[in-house]
Amino acid sequence: MAAQHSLAESASVGLLGRRGQWPLIIGFLVLMAVGIATVWLVITSRAQNQWVAHTFEVQTRTTSLLNALQQAETAQRGYLLVGGDIYARTYRSGRDATLRNLAEIRKLTTDNAEQQRRIDAVEPIVAARLADLEQIMTFAESDRLIDAVARVRSNEGKRLMDDVRRRLGAILRVEARLLDQRSTRARNSAYALLGVTLVGLSLIVLIAFLAYRSLRRYTQAIVAASDELKVLNTDLEGRVAERTADLTAANEEIQRYAYIVSHDLRAPLVNIMGFTSELKAVRSDIAAFRQAAIEKAPELDTKESRILIEEDLAEAIGFISTSTAKMDRLINAILKISREGGRVLTPERVDMTALAENAAQAIHHQAGDATITVEPLPSLVSDRLALEQIFGNLIENAVKYLDASRPGEIVVSGIERGGVSEYAVADNGRGIAPGDHERVFDLFRRSGTQDRPGEGIGLAHVRALVRRLGGTITVTSEFGVGSTFTVTLPKTLLSEGGRG
Repeated sequence: MAAQHSLAESASVGLLGRRGQWPLIIGFLVLMAVGIATVWLVITSRAQNQWVAHTFEVQTRTTSLLNALQQAETAQRGYLLVGGDIYARTYRSGRDATLRNLAEIRKLTTDNAEQQRRIDAVEPIVAARLADLEQIMTFAESDRLIDAVARVRSNEGKRLMDDVRRRLGAILRVEARLLDQRSTRARNSAYALLGVTLVGLSLIVLIAFLAYRSLRRYTQAIVAASDELKVLNTDLEGRVAERTADLTAANEEIQRYAYIVSHDLRAPLVNIMGFTSELKAVRSDIAAFRQAAIEKAPELDTKESRILIEEDLAEAIGFISTSTAKMDRLINAILKISREGGRVLTPERVDMTALAENAAQAIHHQAGDATITVEPLPSLVSDRLALEQIFGNLIENAVKYLDASRPGEIVVSGIERGGVSEYAVADNGRGIAPGDHERVFDLFRRSGTQDRPGEGIGLAHVRALVRRLGGTITVTSEFGVGSTFTVTLPKTLLSEGGRG
């Protein structure tokens, strides 16, 4: 009867697992779609903001052209009234600035045939006005003031300036219309990106909740099965075998969910974190362009745009960052639950010198011209597989981050200190910046230039293994000189984690 009850309970757990997978699978497919949409929206938003900046630049150059021409005109009149080199220099500066701005406007509007035609129309008028000013300055510099004054009184210059203002005003009006259209598109893209990101976050929270609930139900089922085993006193061997099978099936279900959480769920979370950084950069660019435009044209400053950039976007981005950080902590908690039933450590006598030499030989083909020296090392009674993974990772990391500008040197050494053995893997590679000494042991964190393959899990895995063996790992490094990783382990591993 009890065996039948156990079989029914195991079947119930398996059915629960199969049913619980479908919401997660559907959720992950939706998250993939959200990720693709987010990438597309980020690219679109960046392009729209570049067009907004482009329009600001055209407006700024057009206004600068008119100001420069007016500067030349004013300086020419000052020269006629009082003379002096300062007015002559100011006139020439305004004249040169006018020509530069006109050339820049033409180059900036090559994408707009309508604006190019307006520039074609205004260019000869600007040239005529500059020629008129130059003629007056020539008369004045030749002491032909009567001719210069007569030229001014002809009002030809005023007519040309009025024509220039009218035509430049038409260019500015077109750009203002384009700015309004492009700003609207950029704003809509930003809102769409924010909406998609929030939807993605909501789905992550929902999927994590479903996964956590499933894990909790599996854990409760395991606990219930374990309690039942303690109660049963007859036919103990058969009942233990039945419960062991149930526990194995439940643990396999948990491992499958742990894989889903650690890979499929973390990947979109990392994407959303990256897209949040893009949002921050885009917001900074928009704010900078807006400020530059306001300095040139204060009338562009509106309450709506100020609130959007300085308050709404900042608040939304802050919410996204807080939510993703919370979600990351939740995922780590779920993973910790799933890892409770890890591999059992098996202590044995290990020749550490031979182990380190084998690890060095295994990556000899990667070392190139670098030399790897293994000094005599104290032996241990510990788990061989864990030690191979620890020193294999450390030596491989040392080879991977050698400095190509000098011959590579890696030295593995060790000493005994009381009840522990201390091992050091030293290199003359790139080194690690002071602020990254502790961060290199964090999961998915890497230091320096990212020009080497890797996912940022090697040193995190090493530290986890060292801790299970009851030891510690530290790093000392000088950027541009080299690094030394020091592993301290008990001479004898008494039990799991090295604690008796």
